[in-house]
Order: sequence, then structure tokens, then C-alpha cells
Amino acid sequence: MNFENNLAFAKGQDAADILKDFRKEFLFPKQNNKDFIYLCGNSLGLQPKVAEQVLKKQLDNWANYAVEGWFDGTEPWMFYHKELKKLMAPIVGALPSEVCPMNTLTVNLHLLMVSFYQPKGKRFKIIMEGGAFPSDQYAIESQVRFHGYDPTEAIIEVFPREGEETLRTADILAQIKENGGDIALVLFGGINYYTGQWYDMKAITEMGHEMGAIVGFDLAHAAGNVPVKLHDWDIDFACWCSYKYQNSGPGGISGIFVHEKHFEDQTLNRFAGWWGYQEQQRFKMEKGFVPEAGADGWQVSCTQVMPMALYHASLQIFEKAGFLEVLRNKSITLTSYLQFIINEVNMSLGVQQYTIITPENPEDRGAQLSIIAAQKGKQVFDGLVADNILGDWREPDVIRLSPVPLYNSFEDVYLTGQALLKVSKELL
Repeated sequence: MNFENNLAFAKGQDAADILKDFRKEFLFPKQNNKDFIYLCGNSLGLQPKVAEQVLKKQLDNWANYAVEGWFDGTEPWMFYHKELKKLMAPIVGALPSEVCPMNTLTVNLHLLMVSFYQPKGKRFKIIMEGGAFPSDQYAIESQVRFHGYDPTEAIIEVFPREGEETLRTADILAQIKENGGDIALVLFGGINYYTGQWYDMKAITEMGHEMGAIVGFDLAHAAGNVPVKLHDWDIDFACWCSYKYQNSGPGGISGIFVHEKHFEDQTLNRFAGWWGYQEQQRFKMEKGFVPEAGADGWQVSCTQVMPMALYHASLQIFEKAGFLEVLRNKSITLTSYLQFIINEVNMSLGVQQYTIITPENPEDRGAQLSIIAAQKGKQVFDGLVADNILGDWREPDVIRLSPVPLYNSFEDVYLTGQALLKVSKELL
């Protein structure tokens, strides 16, 4: 597509956008009685308007049924997660039996590592991306220590080459192959939170399995953003939060994936809880844990009804929009337009003030572009916020801007460019 840096072009793209009406289904924060241009869905998605209604329904069930709500009403809480499983599965390319909404992201990462990080003899190391989100780093460090290993010896981090911002797939695969006999687990993020790079999950999984390792992913920035195929790519396990691109509210419920090939594996450890016990036998209250079939057998605590309701509200919007094709196509075009606009700002300034560190190829990224300002980056970010453009600042020097296809428009992107140019001229 030949992009143009003018309002008429942006409005024309929006008029032709088959997803344009979904914008009306979300609530936008305001400043000075004016909606923000919200480009921070990579951190916290907007609230669906229907969320209040869906949550109110469950509050009414609580009011009307109290404890009987677990079994009475149109959506008994005992089985509520099953409705979400059907809607979650297509978003991550899984079977409904392979996914389950439960807990929060890092809790689930720990629970899954209990099962899938099983160091033995020489094979005790974990390979991961360098510069992963801190919660992943801390979780992995603590799991390694729990098993009696020194993190400096047990964790192999893969960093970009000197002078580069993102990882080369060839380098990731080479590191896995080089250390293959020592690796118990390959654990990467699907998309790096800082650079926005989408890793080649299929290739990483294939190499990890070739070397005899288990392979898992943290999909915090990938689920609901890019089309992943957890089942078809033969990934062993994954987990994600739902409050970024899936709009389930701050601290929203997490989701897990366990490939069906592991369902009957009796050698897997797990930290068990009552809610993971066989559903039909659960209320017999018997000793001896017998897991429910599928991913549900990794549940520990009972269904978190209110967080699930908020997630349910957003999942129904995804179902209407059609995630795998329509949303992704718009996301690629919208983010490519933002890339074009940022380059136009540089041209207008006559200097390379803004460098995009997210991969240029749309197939290697999601909805996020991370940019570094040559000068006064934090002041630029603050200037954008003052001008009703809300992105995200990450230390030490990155501005993250994420046009989300469900609720962002081409006009949003154009106006962001105009504000960026204005702020830059005032500061430089």
C-alpha cells in the first residue's frame, strides 16, 4: 500500500475499515474532556462497554443465588470456565481442552514450570531471551534455585549481537543447538516486551525438541496480538495474561495452555489443588489427587468468577471480530502506517530523531512499535501525553506505541504523527 501523510488518506482508510465499528465498543480515557488517542494496549487494554453489563450479571447471580450460584442460574460458576475455554482456544491456536483460565500470569508460569522444568543430571539448564520481562527472569531464577542450582550456571540468556537491538533467529537456534545436551527447558516470550520482536516460535520449538528439551512460551504480549498456533507448532506449554491485548481489566485472569500430548503423562509433577481434581468426583472430598482431564487438571484454586466475567466480555468481542485473519490484517497495515508516519516526522525534522527498534518486517512483530529518541526522549513522551497521546515509556529510553486493531484508527496514527512533530519542534 502507498501511504500518505495527510488526514484525508487516514479518514479514507478508516471509512473502508470493516472493523471500524468495534471502536464504539470500548471506553476511552479522557483528559480535559477530550478522549486520549490510546496507544497503550500493549500494557493495559481498554474497557469494553459490555464489561459492566457482564460483571453486573454475575453480581446479580451472587445477590440472587448466593452459594447456590455455583450450580444454579444460566451460567453456574462451577462450569463457567468452560464457556471461556471455547472462546480462548482460537485466539492461541489450541483445542478447548488444552486451555484454561486461572490465576495470574506469573503464578501460572510457576505452576507450569513445576511440571515442565525437570532437571536431571547434566540436563538442567534453561535457555531464554536476554532482557526478558523481569517477572519471567525472577520466576526462572527462583525455580532454578528451588532445584538447587546456581542461576549463573543454569540460565543461558541469548542477547542480540553488539550494535543490534533484536535477536536473530539463527542465533537463537544456534545457542539451543550448541547447548542442546545441557538444556532441560527452552522458555521464551512470544513477543519481547521492550523491542516488540515476535520470535519465530515454531522454529524455536522444533530446535528445542530436536535437542530433547521441553519448550514453553510466555505469551503476555502475543496472545490476542498475533496469530499463534500452539497446538500445531507442538509447543509443550504456554501462559499469558489477558489484560493487555485481550482487554480483561487490570490484573485480569491469566490463561494456560498444555499440549494434549502431555495429558496422560503420569511422570509430570504438579502442585495440586481441589479445583484440579476430577470434576465428577470433586465433592466426594477423597484423599489422593486425581487430576481432571486436560489443562483443567492444572487448576489449583476455585474459579475466579468476577475476573472471568470481565475476560468473557472481551472474548465475545474477539469472536465477533474474527481474530486470525481480519484483525491481523488490519494490525499489519495500521502498524506499517505508524512506521511510515514516524519516518515522515524524521524527514520533516531533517534529522534521525526517532529510531524504530522493532523489526521492520511485519511478520516479525505485532501491534507495537518501540522507538528511541536521539534527544529528550522522556520529555517527548511527556509532551505527547500532554497532547492527549497516551503511549508507554520504558526505561531507559524507549517509547512504546501500540495501535490496536480493535479500537485504534488510521486517524489516530496520523494525529500521533502530527503531535510527535509538534512536540519535537518545540523541544529540539
